[in-house]
Amino acid sequence: MSSISHFAGKPVDPDRLVNIDALLDAYYTRKPDPAIAAQRVAFGTSGHRGSSLTTSFNENHILSISQAICDYRKGAGIDGPLFIGIDTHALSRPALKSALEVFAANGVETRIDAKDGYTPTPVISHAILTYNRDRSSALADGVVITPSHNPPEDGGFKYNPPHGGPADTDITKVVETAANDYIGKNMEGVKRIDYEAALQSPTVQRHDYITPYVNDLAAVVDMDIIRDSGISIGIDPLGGAAVDYWQPIIDRYGINATVVSTEVDPTFRFMTADWDGQIRMDCSSPYAMERLVGMRGRFDIAFANDTDADRHGIVSGQYGLMNPNHYLATAIEYLFNNRGSWGANAAVGKTVVSSSMIDRVAKELGRRLVEVPVGFKWFVDGLYNGSLGFGGEESAGASFLRRDGTVWTTDKDGIIMGLLAAEITARTGRSPGAAYEDMTGRLGTPYYARIDAPANPEEKALLKNLTPEQIGMDELAGEPIESTQTRAPGNDAAIGGLKVKARDGWFAARPSGTENVYKIYAESFKSEEHLKRIQTEAQAAISALFVRAAEKQQS
Repeated sequence: MSSISHFAGKPVDPDRLVNIDALLDAYYTRKPDPAIAAQRVAFGTSGHRGSSLTTSFNENHILSISQAICDYRKGAGIDGPLFIGIDTHALSRPALKSALEVFAANGVETRIDAKDGYTPTPVISHAILTYNRDRSSALADGVVITPSHNPPEDGGFKYNPPHGGPADTDITKVVETAANDYIGKNMEGVKRIDYEAALQSPTVQRHDYITPYVNDLAAVVDMDIIRDSGISIGIDPLGGAAVDYWQPIIDRYGINATVVSTEVDPTFRFMTADWDGQIRMDCSSPYAMERLVGMRGRFDIAFANDTDADRHGIVSGQYGLMNPNHYLATAIEYLFNNRGSWGANAAVGKTVVSSSMIDRVAKELGRRLVEVPVGFKWFVDGLYNGSLGFGGEESAGASFLRRDGTVWTTDKDGIIMGLLAAEITARTGRSPGAAYEDMTGRLGTPYYARIDAPANPEEKALLKNLTPEQIGMDELAGEPIESTQTRAPGNDAAIGGLKVKARDGWFAARPSGTENVYKIYAESFKSEEHLKRIQTEAQAAISALFVRAAEKQQS
């Protein structure tokens, strides 16, 4: 199980900060070896991520990925503009330069921020969807250069096709394969021009990302009631891409809000360390959110976003930082009771590892529940066509429909999730924390946790491809097992692990994509002791599975 570092929640010593000069130098000088798996292009649930210091996010990675995207666009007939944005990680700006050199050389119409600023992930999704509305040809797509909340030494690069959301594996596998082929051929076939020439190219255009997004916010959140209520709001961008968006929002709508910090520093020296002692802009972590949590007495409601603003952290007065699952359940209850224009068939979307409190809320609302594997890509189609009113993940990422029931974004939007907390407070006169407390009085109190346990690559592969019969469990913490799932009930897609459910508790186990561990998500509606029993039995059952598999291989 993970242990809490003694650095957690404390300012980081200057000598432990990343060396930005070394990071940037490594971006240009280190070249990936395609024979080393860790140095190949690999698209996870949120694009390719890595660090230049480990030769997993370097110039050749970005040049090759960008060329692969150009190839994909040509094959798919995508010939509208490509909207591109960056966050505040140190590797994001050099990656933007590399990408523009390739996109310009390939004649791709590329739209960059008008003032060379930062662009949140949801703003790129919004820009794509806004441009593509009522179009059937010359469709736009986009790229966001961000590793999300990852540490300062990391970089990330993700592609959003014309539906505006994260690319599915049918696209990312094509891009990933082509990019690795280019790296293997020493970049032969990658078109590229000088950066200054790219900026002067007629295909690279400046774009105002801030104004259209800010002006459209009233279509998704009731900004009038927030303004008229006069509630005090605290906002912390955590030095991320939303830093230049909040003041225009405050000015445009006249809300009583304060941005507690506008500091941007690629070392993120202003952050407090996360649970493991690392700097991580995780707005759902009480350790990383120490600054804003400490200000909770100053505001009626406060919230923060991670570095690309696709996640949210809600500080609800005396209740402190809300658990992401608790806020998802509260947001769902509020939205479906206060969005009269949403269709009667608009469903609630959740991932298999999110709290079962959401199941109970959906049942109470009389709404269909759509439970999908981990990854926001599974919500894209539903949000796009309006069949999902809300889609959310336990890791504090969510989006929802416009007030008229049409699509807002098909990627996670931490900005609107923060503003929704303000709307809830303004309309109901109580904070989301108080609303959740009332909910537990009706629907029960869940106890939820995630832990990690060791697993070698062979064990991880076994876990990823399990069948329900292999786990061999009849009871869970004293209750008969109601279901064992390796496919999500909402769309029959593989979970990449399994979920075991009893009446008052469940666990799910999935292998990590980057470490030799597997993750156990568990929840009890009885007690902390019951939760610990579920966790213990889950780990014992999976360990026994690993032992049986090893014995079978030896025999």
